[in-house]
Amino acid sequence: MRIVGGEFGGRRFHPPAKIPARPTTELAKEGLFNMLTHLIDFEGISTLDLFGGTGSISYELASRGAERLILVERDKTTIDFIKKTVKELGIEKKAQVMFGDVFKFMKQCDEQFDFIFAGPPYALINIDDLPLLVFEKDLLKEGGIFVLEHTPRNDYQHHPSFFKMKNYGTTIFSLFVKKKTSE
Repeated sequence: MRIVGGEFGGRRFHPPAKIPARPTTELAKEGLFNMLTHLIDFEGISTLDLFGGTGSISYELASRGAERLILVERDKTTIDFIKKTVKELGIEKKAQVMFGDVFKFMKQCDEQFDFIFAGPPYALINIDDLPLLVFEKDLLKEGGIFVLEHTPRNDYQHHPSFFKMKNYGTTIFSLFVKKKTSE
């Protein structure tokens, strides 16, 4: 795997072979960040990476200037890999790697973020709860973006905060925006 853009663009990292993560493909990740570059200024933002997996999305965010990164992951082997990679990239002061259940974290979180990414296992039964919780728990700052990675069997176009969808074969990104109250 490699970081596709920004300060660390081109850097490769090698996650353990046997981890229970399904990393976002390089093609899909590159397409997502090309689209996001026109929607958000990454410099100095606070981010939340749910189902952190290999940490790939957070490395991309750090590479583009994100200042605060929180990653939530429940697999110990993957957590160890993320911590090692965070250290290798020199972003320990920006990144907070949290071991635990994403849904418990979301229900207890009292912080708001500029950008939230969720790349859950595609077979996750309660995937539809993710956009509900993001907005019920008010986890996004005004104008903030939430990206949910999912398969074509899920459709979020009727969610009141749905913004747009980008399709990369079996990988779909649905984008949601917290509207500014002054608009």
